[in-house]
Amino acid sequence: MSRRRTLSPKKKLALLVSAAAVAGGGAFVMATTSNAAPVQNASNSTVCQGLATALGNNQTFIDGQRANPDAQSQARIANRDAVIAQIKVQQAASNCKVGESAQGPQAAQPAKPAPAQQQTTAPAQQTTPPAQGTGGGAATGRQVCVGSTVTLSGEGGAPAASSNQFPAGTKLKVTNLDNNKSTTVQVTSVSGSCALLNNAAFEQVREPGKFLIRRALIEKVG
Repeated sequence: MSRRRTLSPKKKLALLVSAAAVAGGGAFVMATTSNAAPVQNASNSTVCQGLATALGNNQTFIDGQRANPDAQSQARIANRDAVIAQIKVQQAASNCKVGESAQGPQAAQPAKPAPAQQQTTAPAQQTTPPAQGTGGGAATGRQVCVGSTVTLSGEGGAPAASSNQFPAGTKLKVTNLDNNKSTTVQVTSVSGSCALLNNAAFEQVREPGKFLIRRALIEKVG
């Protein structure tokens, strides 16, 4: 005479959970994945575009230091490596593709339309600085790096700039033509671009949520 085996409530629950995992586990994982926000990149996000450009500028600078080293190159490279690491943290926090670099094509893309707009607006800019209390330096300043975009170097400290065209001590005035905010800063270090603003200087002229100034007026004022 056979006896019917009776499962305990605990074993019945375990079997039900296992069956549900086999039948619906994959759908659950797919649903969870599909709900995640897609990663953005420089081609579809202004924020990611600016961060990618900043990262690329720093990489270009490092490449230049390695190609033509001097006594300070190792220290400069170490500093830029730390900056790149911070930019990657910002990329991750902004849901951008981490490590994306867009220095080459990104820097060149706005160069064609920008000069025409800057040439028409530059005379007005030349007449307004004295009223803003920036002194006579702006009145005698000359526009440089026509068509260049401006992004941040990622460096901390007081407002300053870095440049591959002007020596330390040079004063540059950078105006964001999209919001008419400007800052006058001193070049304190070398970079891979005409003018990179450190974090403090960039905050003075940036538009909220943007890490790239497409329409920039850069003037040498001292």
